[in-house]
Amino acid sequence: MKIAIVILNWNGSGMLKRYMPTLLKYSLIDGVQVIVADNDSKDDSMEMMQREFPQVPFIRLEKNWGFAKGYNMALRQVEAEYYILLNSDVEVTEDWMLPLVNYMDVHPEVAACQPKLRALNNPDEFEYAGGAGGYMDRWGYMFCRGRVFDCIEKDNGQYDTIAPVFWATGACLMVRSADYWAAGGLDDRFFAHQEEIDLCWRMRSRNRGIVCIPESVVYHVGGATLNKSNPYKTFLNFRNNLLMLYKNLPECELKKVMRVRFWLDGLAALMFLLKFHWGDFKAVLRARCEFRRLKPEFADSRRENLEEASTTSIPERVDFSLLWRYYIKRQKTYSSLMTH
Repeated sequence: MKIAIVILNWNGSGMLKRYMPTLLKYSLIDGVQVIVADNDSKDDSMEMMQREFPQVPFIRLEKNWGFAKGYNMALRQVEAEYYILLNSDVEVTEDWMLPLVNYMDVHPEVAACQPKLRALNNPDEFEYAGGAGGYMDRWGYMFCRGRVFDCIEKDNGQYDTIAPVFWATGACLMVRSADYWAAGGLDDRFFAHQEEIDLCWRMRSRNRGIVCIPESVVYHVGGATLNKSNPYKTFLNFRNNLLMLYKNLPECELKKVMRVRFWLDGLAALMFLLKFHWGDFKAVLRARCEFRRLKPEFADSRRENLEEASTTSIPERVDFSLLWRYYIKRQKTYSSLMTH
């Protein structure tokens, strides 16, 4: 099999029923298979799939392993040259896959790519989770072409060029199976959130490329599993971001970045407190505590990543402070950030 499109589902019966017909219509060509892996859903996902889409293979996992481990367990049962990790709340468009496959076929130096993501509920805007490809600043803060923090741009074609990126979104991630496993797959310990960024960092440090191919367009609902304001999501994002930095930062940067992040995370907690967001305030403090507790368990992973890295010079990990440019210099779009 050339391409396996794998959807990891958890209680997403409604999403599957809504978006599967379009996916099958625009994706089932020679060498392509759509597969649903289920993280022990408690809704009628399995029954609905058997009733409505009996032609789609179904992998049943015995419990909810989360995004990272769920995908690892499912992909171990799939043999394909390319994996496409696709969220159940993504609506694809006609010929969406062809630009991705054609580019990957002629660029063996590239490990992974993503399409351009637009918001399904605001189709003229970029989507929060991926936009037109992701980047990271020196302190570990993420942004995209088309989205910087909560500032989301309209898609006027300003980012329609193919571009190298630091990370590709897990909402629709095409990756060579060989690169996926050579880098160790998604880190099971993350459970969910930022695990795809961690994977992309490991692949980039091995001098493998990540790109966005905007000729391919898909629409993403976003927040279907955890709402953006959910304190548990805040906890996972802060904890996993710290773990990712610890795992992947070069030795010469680690101490400085972690010192700065201690104060910046404290500032974030204070801002949540001042806004009476008690759940988010406690989530940041809990994330810091959990990071300190888990850090020794990640020492071997850090050592392995540094040993396997063939480069520490990754241009898409930009050498400026996103917070400074966004809040102080008021640069709130990707274009303004990168031209100053």
